[in-house]
Amino acid sequence: QVQLVESGGGLVQAGGSLRLSCAASGRAFSAYAVGWFRQPPGKDHEFVAAISAGGGRTDYADSVKGRFTISKDNAKNTVYLQMDSLKPEDTAVYYCAAKNWQLLFILRSRAQYDDWGQGTQVTVSS
Repeated sequence: QVQLVESGGGLVQAGGSLRLSCAASGRAFSAYAVGWFRQPPGKDHEFVAAISAGGGRTDYADSVKGRFTISKDNAKNTVYLQMDSLKPEDTAVYYCAAKNWQLLFILRSRAQYDDWGQGTQVTVSS
């Protein structure tokens, strides 16, 4: 089990950028796959991006592909989500999630993850 803490959220104008961080405590973070999910106001959670335990494989939702980049620094026990060209529809609470998972199959479902952070608010103004 790992404990996750997100940071980096805030208010930004459309077209701007933010970088979210997901810091993990606990052992063997290098064995954990990590995903980012978001919950827009009044809507269900949705998949944003995910990365394999070693960082070699990534996957993105179509809505963010080409604008967001997920990366993993196992030495720092941290996963990042670089968000560029932000749009008002990106407004949401963003959560990171982790699972002890060394296979290269990317996990896209909330139910597949075991550990969750508390979330960080991202607001994009038009």
